Amino acid sequence: MSVLRLFALCAITLIGCSRPVSPPTAATIETSMSPPESSQQEIATLGAGCFWCVEAVLQQVDGVTALRSGFMGGHTDNPTYKDICTGTTGHAEVVEVTFDPSVITYEEVLRWFWQLHDPTTLNRQGNDAGTQYRSAIFVHSDEQRAIAEASLKQHDATDMYADPIVTEITDASEFFTADDYHQDYYQQNKNQPYCHFVIAPKLKKLGLDS
Repeated sequence: MSVLRLFALCAITLIGCSRPVSPPTAATIETSMSPPESSQQEIATLGAGCFWCVEAVLQQVDGVTALRSGFMGGHTDNPTYKDICTGTTGHAEVVEVTFDPSVITYEEVLRWFWQLHDPTTLNRQGNDAGTQYRSAIFVHSDEQRAIAEASLKQHDATDMYADPIVTEITDASEFFTADDYHQDYYQQNKNQPYCHFVIAPKLKKLGLDS
């Protein structure tokens, strides 16, 4: 095995979303911060493993106007990233997706959700393991719940996955924003091993810019 290949495998194994990193000095882009206040906007809150990956995909989707990485679904207030990484707070890493429904529908947002992660692995995405990495759709209305349940049923009935979908669909609760350095993480840290070996190949697989 070549030295370069060995380094790559070690990097993927050891550098996961749960490993603390130093905050970048560059400022985050505007679309990764607070969503605009507009009656034309809707919100979807999605958990699909590491929020760095989810954000990197969805910020390239037409109709998505703002993204915020954070935490939802736990039993403690104001959790830190370090707290989340213990897997004991009950929170999932999520991305709050603000979108323009005249450009992209909630159902279409969910189609991206199903593609960008493996919803059949319980509390795990790749090397990232723990309840904080669970597949989850946090719904903000009865309409969203109905659409999400129908979408799950539809995708579970296809041959898209070898195993049954284990995604939870639950009511949205309080959203806790992650630290600034988690926002727009991939764009600010493309040379980080996790970004290079995990996120970039995912973007390429989905036909997106890396």
